[in-house]
Amino acid sequence: MNFLAATDSQLFTWLFSHTKNRSITWVRLVSKTGDGHLYIALAVLLLLIAEQGQNFLVLGLLAFAIELPLYFVLKRSLKRVRPSDAIISAHITPSDKFSLPSGHTAAAFVMAFTLSHFYPVLAPYLYAWASLVGLSRVLLGVHYPGDIIAGACLGLASASLAVNLVS
Repeated sequence: MNFLAATDSQLFTWLFSHTKNRSITWVRLVSKTGDGHLYIALAVLLLLIAEQGQNFLVLGLLAFAIELPLYFVLKRSLKRVRPSDAIISAHITPSDKFSLPSGHTAAAFVMAFTLSHFYPVLAPYLYAWASLVGLSRVLLGVHYPGDIIAGACLGLASASLAVNLVS
């Protein structure tokens, strides 16, 4: 476990070092797309204009109903200290104390999986976006890469389980 933690820390330090003396406006913007406001707006829009909007809303709500409790249990039981509390000064103030898993990344992958279920042609773009949300959290200094991987797995597993429950 020490090897994984050390590798995770080294990878974080290398990635974060690329933000020094550079504009990170785009990183902040990408991260903001994972805050949740976009998800609500998109769900309402699809509900109003898309043939499968109601199905998307039901599936999305179920996926988040699975993901969120697991996220809170993992975050509170694992209690991994954020890099901004252990190594560096982050570019933003994190929303809570612990880092594992990344909630922004988990939510982004829930959305990517759920939207891809209804619009498979968009899957490469949706997963690229979700991955960028995760990367942005590392570049902002609030998550280790391992937190991002855990968040992505949590989001994908939650959405997959929701799809299987609805099918």
